[in-house]
Amino acid sequence: MNGIVNPEDIEKKIILILRILNNLQTPVGARLIARHMQDYGIALSERTVRYHLKMMDERGLTKLIGRHDGRVITQMGIDELNNARVRDKIGLAIARIEVLAFKTTLNMAKRKGLLPVNVSFFPKERFDDALETMKPAFEKGLYVSDLVAYAEPGSRLGDILIPEDRIGFATVCSIVVNGVLLKNGIPMDSKFGGIIQLRNGKPLRFVELIYYSGTSVDPSEIFILGKMTSVRNAAEEGKGKILANFREIPAPSRDLVKDILSDLQKVGIHGVLSLGEISEPVCQTPVDLNKVGMILYGGLNPVACAHEAGIEMENYAMSTLIEYEQLRKFGDLMNDGSKGS
Repeated sequence: MNGIVNPEDIEKKIILILRILNNLQTPVGARLIARHMQDYGIALSERTVRYHLKMMDERGLTKLIGRHDGRVITQMGIDELNNARVRDKIGLAIARIEVLAFKTTLNMAKRKGLLPVNVSFFPKERFDDALETMKPAFEKGLYVSDLVAYAEPGSRLGDILIPEDRIGFATVCSIVVNGVLLKNGIPMDSKFGGIIQLRNGKPLRFVELIYYSGTSVDPSEIFILGKMTSVRNAAEEGKGKILANFREIPAPSRDLVKDILSDLQKVGIHGVLSLGEISEPVCQTPVDLNKVGMILYGGLNPVACAHEAGIEMENYAMSTLIEYEQLRKFGDLMNDGSKGS
């Protein structure tokens, strides 16, 4: 470690390492931690990460498991993470969107590649009930995709480990649209996540919003926990409040984007709620000059139905990537009898 040591910089790296350990929920070594830190724009050598981990061990934030298995976060580390300064957290949501979009490798022609998903944990004994509550949202198309995945306790969805006594359930995240457009040379400006009001089955206006640049978590998680959605009502009665996201694309790309969205629909991804005209408001939301506004469904809309029904869950929005081939239609999952019980 050469040069002047900046305590503020060290603390930021420690908080990021704690966040990575907390997300992975399994013993991790310095090499894998360094790889995950690159997702947040932090490039550290394995040796430097090991230096930080030793310091964190001494502070009681992490604990070495065996000689080769790596570290886990301690309760003291979890407390430190929860109490981390707000300014260290700001903007991580937008950074995560950009990273997942970049890592999306979905090839629509071959129906292969990685795409971003949200992961939800349900009590094993309530998983069938949760799926039943989601049916109206899937039947009415209030989703990014009806392609889903599930995993038993102790297995993984992407790099997310499923805890004991929980079933993991993955829904396609709207960031897949960002990623596919990016691979086609079209930049997308992710503005905010919000709650949009539906009337007669049509989007009316955003009634709540949180800008990605000012939050450390996906706004959908906040809205669901705050019991601010009524997705089931929207599905069954055509009126209610659903999760949605607002994006902007360059005006010259509009026709090409329409073609790409059509190709996405052919592989089961129908995430666009509304595509606006050049420089024109979309659902009463202003759009920048020479831009086109786009509203995407929130990937957690079906899951919100389960929360509205009082079913316990934990949501990790835009949390990881999985292979397209691992996904299956929600209807097939309901019918094949291989769900948790």
